[in-house]
Amino acid sequence: MSAIRPPDGSVPGALVRYETNDYSVPVSYGHRDVWIRGYVDVVVIGCGGEVIARHPRCYDREDMVFDPVHYLPLIERKINALDQAAPPAEWDLPPEFATLRRLMEARMIKAGRREYVQVLRLLETFDIDDLHAAVKKAPQLGAVGFDAVKHLVLCHVEKRPPKLISMSTHTCHGRTSRPHPRPAIWP
Repeated sequence: MSAIRPPDGSVPGALVRYETNDYSVPVSYGHRDVWIRGYVDVVVIGCGGEVIARHPRCYDREDMVFDPVHYLPLIERKINALDQAAPPAEWDLPPEFATLRRLMEARMIKAGRREYVQVLRLLETFDIDDLHAAVKKAPQLGAVGFDAVKHLVLCHVEKRPPKLISMSTHTCHGRTSRPHPRPAIWP
């Protein structure tokens, strides 16, 4: 079975059909041949010898089952789609994620939105609970950035304390930078 184009034209090639429903695949596998195995409670999708997606089995008809993580690489490239794309819009993330996004966008505007998507892309590697712990801790430490959140999630997974440096003594190109009110994480 191969990847298909959805009838509504949303994300071409990022959905596959099993029985009467469409299931998302990572956008990097769009327009490639994939295999699908349907079980009582799960649909498993693969390419070659690799499993690329797992979804709860849907017994409705003509439904679409999305994993928002599958679309993040595309949204990172087309950052204005973050608020308009269907899969992320229906994503029920803990409220700390919205807080982190607001802080990142307030600090860096469009670049902050892109860094927020990079934080979400950590879900390609890490469990939601581990990332959630890092996202909760980041604002408390004044560490509002992708590198800092990545450092915190790694520390959480490895069960080690984060490395802190005082930004008031941090130098850049021989000049002392403006002091920051709180310490930041140094990955």
